[in-house]
Amino acid sequence: MNIVVTSLKGGVGKSTTSIYLAVAAVERGYDPVTLVDADPQASSAEWLEARPLAGVTVVEAPSERTATRAMGRVDGLGIIDTPPGNERITQATVVAADVVVVPTRAGGVEYSRLLATIELIPARIPRGVVICAARLGTNDLEAAIDWWKGQKVEIWGVIPERVGIATGPEARLSREGLKGYDAVLRRALRGWH
Repeated sequence: MNIVVTSLKGGVGKSTTSIYLAVAAVERGYDPVTLVDADPQASSAEWLEARPLAGVTVVEAPSERTATRAMGRVDGLGIIDTPPGNERITQATVVAADVVVVPTRAGGVEYSRLLATIELIPARIPRGVVICAARLGTNDLEAAIDWWKGQKVEIWGVIPERVGIATGPEARLSREGLKGYDAVLRRALRGWH
C-alpha cells in the first residue's frame, strides 16, 4: 500500500506528516515501512538520516520516474513525501497511490493551490486533509474546517501547532503528534479498505 502525502503548496507540513505517518505505521506493527522522499530538498531523508527509526527504510527519489519506480518496489507500507509546486511528480504519484493525504494549514493559505492538488487526485482514490500546526480554538482553524467541509473534502486530522519537525533533525517527535498522526493513519487505512 502506498500513501502519498502531497500538496502543490509548500510549507504546509508534508515532511512532518510523512515522518509521523511512517513512525505511526511502525508502532502499529507494519513491517516493512518505506518512506520515499520525492522532494529534491530531501527534508524527510535528512531528518531520518540524523534520527534513524527502526523499521523505516528511506528511499530518495527526486524525480517523476524515480518516485513512481520506488512506489512500485514498496514491499509493505510506503509513505511518499512529494515536493511542493511540482505538478509532474504530484500527478505521477497520486495516480499510483492507494490513498492520498493532503496537509494544509489554517490561515494565510492559498486555497487555489490546495484545490489544484485535490483536482489532480483521481476520483477513485481516497483522500483526506490534515490541518497541520493548528492553533486550536482560533477563528482561522474554524474557518479552515468550514472551508474544507464546503469543498466536500474530508478532514482526517487536526494537528496542534507544537507538533512538527520544522526545526530540523534536532527536533524530537512528540507523543501528542504520534497520537494525532496515528488517527490520520487509521483514517487512511479505512479509506483504502
